[in-house]
Amino acid sequence: MVTRRLKQILVAMLAAGAVASASESGILSYRAQRSFDSGKFAKGYGQLERALLASRKEADLLSEGRVLIAMAQIRTMSLDYNFADSLLSVVRENVLDKNTRIQLAKTKVALLSARNKYSAAVKVCDSFDDKSLKSADENVQAAFYGGCAIAYAANRDMKRANESLKMAGKRSDKKSGFYAFTAARMADLSGNGDADSLYRVAEEKAIKANKPYNTATILYYRSQLKTTPKKEAEDLKLRCKNAFELMGLPNNAKRCGE
Repeated sequence: MVTRRLKQILVAMLAAGAVASASESGILSYRAQRSFDSGKFAKGYGQLERALLASRKEADLLSEGRVLIAMAQIRTMSLDYNFADSLLSVVRENVLDKNTRIQLAKTKVALLSARNKYSAAVKVCDSFDDKSLKSADENVQAAFYGGCAIAYAANRDMKRANESLKMAGKRSDKKSGFYAFTAARMADLSGNGDADSLYRVAEEKAIKANKPYNTATILYYRSQLKTTPKKEAEDLKLRCKNAFELMGLPNNAKRCGE
């Protein structure tokens, strides 16, 4: 999701150092992050495409990898899973630094989870331990632990899911929408009856933070809960559909209308 957490990650992963040196790829990546944060997906993705070309012109494989991962994140968010997978397949992992390798793993976890391949997502999570993550940027660690908490919960391993959520909380603001959404998804995927109340908390935080993508996504998940009354579910789907259409995300809008 395009949350404050994703914003921080994109800044750290794409723009740190690059903007300071005024590299074309770094500047375009930073601009893309700002576009995504305001819900302008088409504009932001176009800026990432230009950043990818710039990174190749600069012959900077690390920057290229960062941009490809960011593009895959957005493709996953817009439900274009095959394209996201193709982008990740050309990332040269051997040239990545620690933060970017972990971000690559987190992106793979998100993609696999989106495809309901939770067992495969868990295997990616298990390829890292706390020691190997410890020296990475805290924002990157939080995103990784959050994604793994959701994968573990979906895989019915609540012990490890709660451990990952705890680690994510230690590296992020527990009052943030990121933490609230992670807890809500865990409850939903594990069949916990508190899912709707947790989603409502996350929704309120998303609205206050002016995060339209987050809000619309939460509306969709709430509409899918078995405990949601039919009339309310229909209203949630309509609001979700309208929001995604205005963001220029047709796949997401279509899913809301189903």
